[in-house]
Amino acid sequence: MPYGYNGKILRVDLSRGAISVDAVDELFCRKYLGGAGFVSYFLLKELRQGIDPLSPENKLIFALGPVTGVPLPGSGRNCVGAKSPLTGGYAKSEVGGFWGAELKHAGYDAIIVEGKAENPVYLWIHDEEASIRDASHLWGKNTEETQETIRAELGDSLIRVAVIGPAGENLVRFACIMNGLKDAAGRGGTGAVMGSKNLKAIAVRGHKRLQVAEPERLKEFSHWLLANQQLWNSFREFGTGAAMEAGAASGNLPIRNFRDGEFPDASKISANAIRDTIRIKMESCYACSVRCKKVVKVDEPYSVDPTYGGPEYETLAALGSNCLISDLKAIAKGNERCNAYSLDTISTGDVIAFAMECFENGLLTTKDTGGIELRFGNAEAMVKIIELIAKREGIGDLLAEGTARAAQKIGKGAIEFAMQVKGLEIPMHEPRLKAALGLGYMVNPHGADHMDSLHDTAFTKPGPPLDRVKSLGILEPLPADELGPRKVSLSRYVQQERIVRDCLVLCDFVPYDSEQIANILAAVTGWKTNTVGILRVAERTLTMARLFNIREGFSAADDRLPNRFFQPKRNGVLSTKFYDPEQLEKAKSYYYTLMGWDAKTGIPTPEKLQELGIE
Repeated sequence: MPYGYNGKILRVDLSRGAISVDAVDELFCRKYLGGAGFVSYFLLKELRQGIDPLSPENKLIFALGPVTGVPLPGSGRNCVGAKSPLTGGYAKSEVGGFWGAELKHAGYDAIIVEGKAENPVYLWIHDEEASIRDASHLWGKNTEETQETIRAELGDSLIRVAVIGPAGENLVRFACIMNGLKDAAGRGGTGAVMGSKNLKAIAVRGHKRLQVAEPERLKEFSHWLLANQQLWNSFREFGTGAAMEAGAASGNLPIRNFRDGEFPDASKISANAIRDTIRIKMESCYACSVRCKKVVKVDEPYSVDPTYGGPEYETLAALGSNCLISDLKAIAKGNERCNAYSLDTISTGDVIAFAMECFENGLLTTKDTGGIELRFGNAEAMVKIIELIAKREGIGDLLAEGTARAAQKIGKGAIEFAMQVKGLEIPMHEPRLKAALGLGYMVNPHGADHMDSLHDTAFTKPGPPLDRVKSLGILEPLPADELGPRKVSLSRYVQQERIVRDCLVLCDFVPYDSEQIANILAAVTGWKTNTVGILRVAERTLTMARLFNIREGFSAADDRLPNRFFQPKRNGVLSTKFYDPEQLEKAKSYYYTLMGWDAKTGIPTPEKLQELGIE
């Protein structure tokens, strides 16, 4: 095997209680790299068409990349994938912390979980040994209680745990998987898949030293990062969410379920406000000098446990401005409860904002909500609804289905208030400001995803974001509202660069450019590789994910934005800006063409499949 890999995939069949190991060779690793590449391959190859995502036939895949667990900032991540119970299509999500590095040091490159245990279990992996253990006593516990109980049972406080809380057990369709208590594989409902298998946790401890091909060359990237601290110092100082006021001023900040454009209280819920009021420290992921993760503590009127970290931008906006809430302590409590229950904060905030707009328009009443005045700005209601969703109690049972399914059940035009693409709720970035961002939401195989999409405003002037893609041939800035062929091409390149990171698996906050990423891969593995070569892996990964969705019944008609984005905001800076449907469809068609997919249907051509070796 090349450096950076163990050459082993752990396969766990919970129905039979069987554990086996599959070997992977160097050709397979070069073709798919790891992370999202492995997820796309195994979902497309091994899942039968049309299975219920919550059935034993679904597979839950935890995949590392060649850089996972090496001594390099940004290397503490892993990818999680499955058929999504939220969308019915492809789901993958990346997550940081220490769990991925621990699994690499325990001797494996991935875990494929199949079947369903008869009773609750957890998986214990320790230095190339694995066993299935009873978890009946853990079922119903939150993530902190589960982690601490497992560590006590196994006698090691340094065990890393990937875990679900009650939301995963109760099959909330947007339940996530927590790496520890602060880091979430948030999108697509993989936590519900884990719960459907009666799998409460995967505990890992490893001591294997990972070998890299050129350790001295690898050190150079860490030295470069320390020498260029100005590129990431804002993350170290604030984490994410330092630009809330600027986001409100530009129109990027979602307000009142993406409907409005004015939120005078943005400064009250920013990372700056957190630093000055409730933050107690900053923490990092494995081997990372950036230290971008907030830890907060609140005593009253809510008690917020600092072991669950603190809210980042997506949470601050989802539970805050998008619900018209400016109570920072309530948002911190909502974040804590989401981490304890294992809920994706983006989908949670969107589904609550959706319900608030339904309530405002009389589609839901206090009879439906159990007496809760579910109005925009009601912080107490937001915190209470999180608990009801996780436990599937009352109105929470409906909202646990996600905005698309909930809207269908409510009827009466409720779908107009459901901010989702392919069933996945939209992240906290405004596509009416960033033209190609909306295109990215549309064409990403897992639905609306801000991490694998272009943020147009970063490329409107010379600077570090543009510098990072110069090796891709992108040399000149473009206006944020442009959506012609140049912007579509830029969008595709940025998407593929992000997918490369998802295959390696490498954090996007660490500002390596595309050429550096290729050189990092070469330093770890010893391969001769370059930017062109790794982008080909991203193209293959995206095309396999597209094929998976097509097989599950998705078509070009599902690559669409909610109607709200074809209308201006009710007030504020974007009160005159909205998408031109014809222009957006042309951009989508051109994206298909650039990808080697049919310009009308979005189906990959036979020639493209042969070229990529996935025919």
